[in-house]
Amino acid sequence: MIKKIHHINFIVNDLSRAIDRYRTLFGEPYAGIEKLEQRGVLLARFKVGDTWLVLVQPVNGDGAPAQLLKDRGEGFFLMSCQVDDVKEAAGEIARSGISVADLHPRQGLDDWRVVDLDPIFGAQFQLVESSQ
Repeated sequence: MIKKIHHINFIVNDLSRAIDRYRTLFGEPYAGIEKLEQRGVLLARFKVGDTWLVLVQPVNGDGAPAQLLKDRGEGFFLMSCQVDDVKEAAGEIARSGISVADLHPRQGLDDWRVVDLDPIFGAQFQLVESSQ
């Protein structure tokens, strides 16, 4: 079912500062700074092999990313696993006993369609369907 790790998100207080630090390791960000309105965040992506590394800065204090930053500080946010069909995979995972936060995919960046899973042993996971 899971094909690969599609992207790993790190939550940060200051995206510009984080980009400068991560650029030393990974080169230029893929598309500069992007905004994901529905999540209330600014993003910068780096391509590392076949996996995206995404820096996430909350700009809306009400969303889940902002709450996580407030509660836990900067660092690992979530890992997203690529599947062929996100809705089908979410249903299969839910039937296996792992809680799925919402069975209805939401639009992420580009053609990314995502479904969040409830935390597994304290780690946040997400499923993504994407041509990338």
